[in-house]
Amino acid sequence: MKKDDRQLQLPLHAAPKLRVINGLGQKQEEPLADRDAVARVLIEAGADMLLRRISPERAEAIEKEVDEILSLFDRVDKNPILMPVLKRKLDELEGLVRETREKRQQRRRR
Repeated sequence: MKKDDRQLQLPLHAAPKLRVINGLGQKQEEPLADRDAVARVLIEAGADMLLRRISPERAEAIEKEVDEILSLFDRVDKNPILMPVLKRKLDELEGLVRETREKRQQRRRR
């Protein structure tokens, strides 16, 4: 196979394709209602840990809860009677995330 030596070239004089939109300056807290929202919690916790905004222990606790909830989503798909258990675990995770964000905000203010 012949090696392909081509490279992409981006013109520097081209106008950016981004546009600015007005926001409220704050991230909206979304309810943990689906798998995607729960997965975003895990990503947020990982980023916070890497940036040393939360401890590895707290990130691990969040990861454990997220893993259990994602598994519960699969189990609820097969057995809807487990929905109250899933809702309770989602509420617990929301509480943990809220507490984590509050602690992070307190550290920033110092």
